[in-house]
Parts: sequence; C-alpha cells; structure tokens
Amino acid sequence: MLNSSLSNQNQPDFDLKSVLTESKLRGLWRLMTGFHLTYIGATLSLSLGALANTVTFLLLRYFVDDYLGGKANVGLPLILVGFLGLALLQGGFTFLSRTLAARTAEGVVVRLRNYLFDHIQRLSFTYHDKTQTGDLLQRSTSDVDTIRRFFADQAIESGRVLLLFLINFAALLYLNWRLALLSVIVVPFVVGVSYFFFKQVGKRYEKYQETESKLSTALQENLSGVRVVKAFARQRYEEEKFDTINKEKYTRGMRLLVMHATFWPITDLLCGAQLIGGFAAGGLMAINGTITIGTYLAYASLVGWIIWPMRNLGRLIVHMSEGLVSFGRVCEVIKQDREPVLEGTYQPQGKLRGELVFDNVSFVYTTGEEPVLQNISFSIKPGQRVALLGSTGSGKTSLVNLLPRFYEYTDGRILLDGVELKDYNRHYLRQQIGIVEQEPFLFSRNVRDNITYGVEREVSQAEVEDAAQAAAIHDVIITKLPEGYDTLVGEKGITLSGGQKQRVALARTLLKDPRILILDDSTSSVDTETEALIRLALQELMKNRTTFIIAHRIQTVMDADLILVMSHGRIVQRGKHAELLAQDGFYRKIYEAQTRIEQELEQELNQAVHREVTNVN
Repeated sequence: MLNSSLSNQNQPDFDLKSVLTESKLRGLWRLMTGFHLTYIGATLSLSLGALANTVTFLLLRYFVDDYLGGKANVGLPLILVGFLGLALLQGGFTFLSRTLAARTAEGVVVRLRNYLFDHIQRLSFTYHDKTQTGDLLQRSTSDVDTIRRFFADQAIESGRVLLLFLINFAALLYLNWRLALLSVIVVPFVVGVSYFFFKQVGKRYEKYQETESKLSTALQENLSGVRVVKAFARQRYEEEKFDTINKEKYTRGMRLLVMHATFWPITDLLCGAQLIGGFAAGGLMAINGTITIGTYLAYASLVGWIIWPMRNLGRLIVHMSEGLVSFGRVCEVIKQDREPVLEGTYQPQGKLRGELVFDNVSFVYTTGEEPVLQNISFSIKPGQRVALLGSTGSGKTSLVNLLPRFYEYTDGRILLDGVELKDYNRHYLRQQIGIVEQEPFLFSRNVRDNITYGVEREVSQAEVEDAAQAAAIHDVIITKLPEGYDTLVGEKGITLSGGQKQRVALARTLLKDPRILILDDSTSSVDTETEALIRLALQELMKNRTTFIIAHRIQTVMDADLILVMSHGRIVQRGKHAELLAQDGFYRKIYEAQTRIEQELEQELNQAVHREVTNVN
C-alpha cells in the first residue's frame, strides 16, 4: 500500500481538471486519486487505535469491579499485561494512522504543486496579462499548504473524532444506556454552532486570502523594482502603500480571529456543562448503587473521550472551511484552459524558409476595445530584414508578438512560407523564432546556462563562445566577470549592466539559430560603440535569416530591406531608408531630429575638449 502511493505520487497522465466538480468534497476525494487505499488504511488504523483506547476503560471497569472485588478469574499480572498491550496497540495504530495520512497529504501536495507549476507556465499570455504574479504565488504556496493541512490533520482528525464518538458511545450504551443518552445531549448544539461558524469563517478566510495575495503582489513588485524605488527615492511612498494593504490584511485577520475566539468559549461552556451534568448524574447513580464504582470510573473516562473530541470536531469543521476555500482558489487556476501549443494542422519537414505575408491583419487584445493593429499588409522574402519604427504604443511589439502566436490576430491572415500561420503549432513556431526583448530576462544561473537556455541539445563551449563573440560579450565575460562563463548573474541578471544583459540575451538567441529573428529594441540599453559592434557582428549572422528589428534609432534601421513606420496601429510609411528620406513624413522628421542632436552633442564635446586643452596650456 505504501509503495503504491509512492508510485502514484507523480502521475503524468492524471489531469487535475477532473477535480473540478460542484462539490468541493468530491473534488478533494478525486484529488487523492492514487492515494485512496493509503488514506483508507490511515482511517482503519485510526479506528483500531480508538477501539484499543475504549477497551482500556472497559478493562479498568473489570479491574475495579471484579479484581478488586474478588470476583476476577485472572491474576493482576495478566491485567497489567492487558493494559500495557492496549497502550502499545493504541500508540502503534495512532502512529501508523498519522504516518499514512502524512504520506497521503505530502504525496497529493507534491503532485498538486508540480501540476500547478506546469499548468501556470502553459496558460496563455492573455491570462498572465490580467493576473497578478503575487496572486498566483499565493495560490501556489499558501493555499496549497492549507490543502496539505486539510489532508494531514483536519480530515483524518475529523474521522478520528467520529470514530471515537461511535465506539465510545457504543461502550457507554453497554455500560448504562441512560447515562449514554444523557452524555450526548449537548452534541447537536455543538454541531449546530460549528456549522454556523463554518459558514462565517469560510467567507472571512476567503477575503483574508485575497488581501494576502495583494500583499504578496506588492512585496514581489517592490523587491523586483528595488533599484527603481531607490533611484527615485520613493521608499516612503512604497512604505505607505504597503502599510495600507497591510492594515487591510490586519483588519480582515482580526475579523477572522474574532470568529475563532468567539467559537471557543461557546463550545467550552456547552461541553463543560455537559461534563458537569454527566459526572453529577453518574456520581448519584453510583452512590445509590444503580451502577458500580468501576462502571462510574469507566463512564467518567469514556464521556471525556466523547465530549472533548466532539468539541474538537467543531474546531476542525471551522478549519476545514479554510481548506475548502483554498481548494476553491486553486481550482480557479486549474480550470483555466492551457494554451494548445501542439495544436496545428501543418508540420513542415525541414526548417522554415522565412517568407512572410501580412494580409489586412488586425488585432485587438480584448473584444470591444480599440484595435491595437489595423489593416496591416506587407510581405518579405526569406533572409530579408524588416525594421519597425514608431512612437511608443504604435503597435510594433504587438505586431511581432503575432508571429510566435503569443496572441491570435482577429482579422486578416498571415502566411508563413505560403501556409496560414494558425496552421502551424505554437511549439514548432517558437522553436524557429528567436526573440531578444526590450527588457531581457536572465535567470539566477551562471552565464553559460543563460546563453544555452533556448537550445534543446548538448552545446559545446566553443559554440557558446562563438555566440558570445557574435553578440560582443565574450571579452567582457572573460576579462571582467570573476569566474568567466561560470559566474552567477544573480536574480534577473542584476549583477550585469543593462548592456551586458542585453548582449547575453542576444547570444542566447543567436545560439538557438532561429530562422526568424526578432530584435525588440534590443540595442536600447547599450552605448553607441557597443551598438556598432553588435550591428557589425549581426551583418553576417542575419544572412538567410528573416529578421524583424524594432528600434528608435535611425542608425539601427537604415540598412533594412524594408522599413515600416507605424502610428496608432497602422503603417503610415514604408520603404527603404533613401526612399523614406525623400518623402516629407514622420521618418525624415525623426532622422533630422536625431542627426541634429548628434551634431550638437559632438559640437559640445569638441568645445569641452578644446577648453580643457586651453586650460592645461
């Protein structure tokens, strides 16, 4: 049974969408798929432990009434062995039950975490655009841990309480049915109070978790953007914003704790009154001779194992509401449809050629909103370079994001090598397309791992260095980084400068050797000299590779085979550099403005050098 639970711990074929039912308890049962026998074993062990506990008190009755009364048929040593054996059985079965329950809880949660991690990565860009990272972190950590506690403690403990009640109540009926009935008068009231608090705690816990998600988001954003915060001296502003959310969390947390704090004295009062009444009635019956002293002692022990576990059941019911709320929050993520990366009707036999045709393509992020792209039409041949120029928000990045099918165009069509883009599956497209983003992301690994990240094969050191040299970063890695290619770059590459991160990202894309290359303003974070080095290195590498270049500097786009000037999601100018300069339009204005700025900077620099030389002389 233990081995079967371990073998089922990571079931790749088990789709957790099967847990999405109207009944959360049924969903939790399905979540235990592969661990049902283990959990049933935990429950059976629990019942045997509870039975051993009850028999102990019946043996106590026998010891007092029969052995001390001189009517016993067995000696004291055998009775002592009986007490010891029952204690060992109770302890052993309790240990086994806890172990099996923990094995189930940890196994279920390991699978759940793995599934959520994989599932979240496979959700669409649209989903991630509208979902906060902190909220996903909260659901994948805190809520998952609450589910773990549900299986490890609350569910199994609830079963234990019910078994203790049934077994001990049966024992009480055996001892004296009047006392038995008298001892459970309060039970319906405890259950009723627990159910009321179950509803209230569930509502307040859900609001509390929502606020904690906001807090996680604020903390994650602040830590990720700590350099920006310090650069703009906005620590006080961030503190006040965090304090506002934290106070909201405190308020909701206090409301939740007040519910817990109110529950305890009410149930303690009910259970205490029940015990006092039961002891008094049992004591009077013993004094009157209705029951024996041994029966009273057994009753006094058994009734405690009915009342206090039932009171504990109320606590468990209240906490179980938290587990059900967390399960519901996790299910909200699970029910999201994954991006169908392998869905497609056309699979090329070899690599792409890279011929592209945009035919009246329009795109809108959300239905009803203003279109981001409108009637985009152009065509490029394999190996050509297309430059996209325009102000921020003109639609340049949205256009190139359609190529790897991060988003689906809403009107028109895009043909890739003569085939509708939507006929290709996303996985194949993304293997054939390399992207260097405007804000490159590096992982907390060494430089070599970051460069080889996009390649699904073994890569030699020589290949890594060739890619780094082509991106003009090899010399920096060798001479300035303490451990060369084995240097850890820190979270998001924080130990590297903006230009260095950009060039590492470029090397990563070049090593992938894609047929289509997208450079999304990839030289914006480097100085003029480094940009020139990268541009010279790319001249040879971009041969026979269809390349999209998004840039703001005219120097970066002037050698392109086709330049598209965009504004408000439309193409307002197109042509080569010389053709666009001959037109009286946006492109020439940008060129003249940038040329004038460069000339003024050069003139100021020359004057500064001249003054310095004059002062020295």
